[in-house]
Amino acid sequence: MAARIPVGVSTASVWPLRAGAAFEMAADLGYDGVEVMIWADPVSQDVSALRRWSRRTGVPVLSIHSPSLLITQRVWSPDPEVRLRMSVDAARELGARTVVVHPPFRWQRRYGDAFGDLVDELEEESGIEIAVENMFKVRPPGGSRTSRVSAFRPSIDPTDVGFRHYTLDLSHTAAAGMDALALAERMGNGLTHVHLADGTGLPKDEHLVPGRGVEPCAELLEKLVISDFAGQIVLEINTRRSPSAAQRSRDLAESLLFARFHLGQ
Repeated sequence: MAARIPVGVSTASVWPLRAGAAFEMAADLGYDGVEVMIWADPVSQDVSALRRWSRRTGVPVLSIHSPSLLITQRVWSPDPEVRLRMSVDAARELGARTVVVHPPFRWQRRYGDAFGDLVDELEEESGIEIAVENMFKVRPPGGSRTSRVSAFRPSIDPTDVGFRHYTLDLSHTAAAGMDALALAERMGNGLTHVHLADGTGLPKDEHLVPGRGVEPCAELLEKLVISDFAGQIVLEINTRRSPSAAQRSRDLAESLLFARFHLGQ
């Protein structure tokens, strides 16, 4: 019998609340763990504080999302290599198996040139899976409503390069107009991490509760079960406009129920 696939929640799913709130809600709702998004929240940057939250709530850290967003380019260090190394160190200290990282930005030439070798080196040294995430194109400043460019090198699709481990983000496939199931096929056995969320197909990162958009969230989960997927599922939804704490909790509970149902749990 295949092992039960763990279902976690990203600390980004409770923003603008701090990371500790994600640990508390994960414990209350029955999630298997959390993914820590490293960003402006000082708790997310403090390994000792995260360890205390994990012990206090009994909720493990499944994964670390390295500070590779545009808004986190100064978190921990202005050097993206240092940020990735620190993310791997944090994962090792917290007992997480995975670090999620975005492909390099086009202007990060030195980092981009060394990225593949750096990922290989860190995986070999640490035993941590560094799962490179699929991205989407954005409208350039002053561009038309239909013009889109990639900010990433060489592309928004990490399978164009090839890595040992991948993160499949379904909100990103929706924003990119990509076929999520086809991308999962290309990732193959390298698919070890899923950011479960939905989107309507608009060219923006919506991170909707799964089932509220057009992405094949249910089909993907069901395929993962029959393919003996051995990775992790992390709900990464947007609740920042929730009118109340109760509504945020309901959205996170609905997301967990969706995942458990389609995983046969």
